[in-house]
Amino acid sequence: MHTVRKDRAARTPRAARGALLLSALGLAAGLPLSAAAPAAAAAQEAPRAEETARAEEAPRAEETARAGHCPQLSTELDWFGDNRERLQRVIDERGSCAHPGLGTDRGRAHDEGRPVAVFDWDNTVTKNDITDVTLGWALRHDKILRPERWTDLSAWLTPAADRALTRACGTDVPAGAPLPTSTDTACADEIFEIRSEARTMAGEEAFEGEWNHRRTVPEYAWVPQLFTGRTPAEVKTYTAAARAEALAAPVGSERKVGTHTVPAYVRYYPQQRDLIRTLQRAGFDVNIVSAGSEPVTEVWSAGVGIRESRTYAIRSVLDEGRITPVNEGCGGVPASRGGVIPYVDGKRCVVNQEIFGIEGAEAWEKQDADERIVIGGGDANTDVTFVGDATGAHLVLNRNQDEVMCRAYDNADGRWIVNPMFIEPNPRKDGPYPCSTTGFVREDGSLGPVLREDGSVIPDQRDTAF
Repeated sequence: MHTVRKDRAARTPRAARGALLLSALGLAAGLPLSAAAPAAAAAQEAPRAEETARAEEAPRAEETARAGHCPQLSTELDWFGDNRERLQRVIDERGSCAHPGLGTDRGRAHDEGRPVAVFDWDNTVTKNDITDVTLGWALRHDKILRPERWTDLSAWLTPAADRALTRACGTDVPAGAPLPTSTDTACADEIFEIRSEARTMAGEEAFEGEWNHRRTVPEYAWVPQLFTGRTPAEVKTYTAAARAEALAAPVGSERKVGTHTVPAYVRYYPQQRDLIRTLQRAGFDVNIVSAGSEPVTEVWSAGVGIRESRTYAIRSVLDEGRITPVNEGCGGVPASRGGVIPYVDGKRCVVNQEIFGIEGAEAWEKQDADERIVIGGGDANTDVTFVGDATGAHLVLNRNQDEVMCRAYDNADGRWIVNPMFIEPNPRKDGPYPCSTTGFVREDGSLGPVLREDGSVIPDQRDTAF
């Protein structure tokens, strides 16, 4: 088995960023004219004319400089409150406006000295979940291969789930052959219910055992495991077909997967597409870190101009070019059947290891400011750690999830930016977020209060951006 790793920069201290400021045009201080001496007044006319010319030229020079080095977010796209202005301020302060030498993204490896921005994908850059859309398409087109044993896929699959899958999908289809899920509704239902609800259609738990709840969740790892035996290129083909369907489907439309009713459409958020492109023009190194399947995410991220080399998700280990149930580890944790994925703290690990080149256990730790991202964007508790690591702006799209919204509304460092979802936003949450009691998910899955870095408890927060 082997894994094809992406190119990444070796870890070296990030170069100190010199403040390459735009040259300011100086204005000579004019001396007052003498009313008693016409000759003196005439003598000063030339300097005054020169001063006036300089004063008129300065705004034009500044405007030209800003046009060249200060890419601007579109004013035609709606943001909540003053969010656009706050993001623009960070772009100007940390990008090419203040540091013209940064240049633009020309496809090099992660360059030392360039500010880094990282975004989650599902419901952050797009409305709706591209992993579910792709899995739904695969089930409707008989693209899932029957495993020898369902327990070969996930280390945590329960006996009840194994029995349910075996009963629904049968054993008539040889192992390694496609399951007829386009017509076998019961089989499609069991597979999709385990993905979406982590239970069987009979309501029994699909996963059991111990796992670090801030590093993985079995039903997320389940999706790439379902593509065992396929090649990444095949998964990309399925994704491309699913993407075309989803982009053509009307906003708000639904479809059936088995008997499940699911969203049929996906849309790129125009505001996020504009933000990503503006960041790239301003010299930022823009990346995607998702808890979805990596081949799936790579197909979609190309639509906002982000290369595969800057797209990180669950990366399956390959055996002779084919996907296995094992995925690559992170931060010194070896490859396993879902033990570590880009999920909550796992996203921080991926950012530190793959973007900043930090190896071993240190990749799980919060780094010094010069080895952290400038802008992080997400929508869920799965994103809270890496988004919180950002030094310039923590952008959160409000999906009413406890921990991330507790931290966003508490706004301890004044850099959290909360925006409703741009398409079909959630209604205001009923009652406060339970920050002081159960807003935080511990490693063992138990719940507790959300704490600030100084150990103090975040009080319950009301929903204000909806």
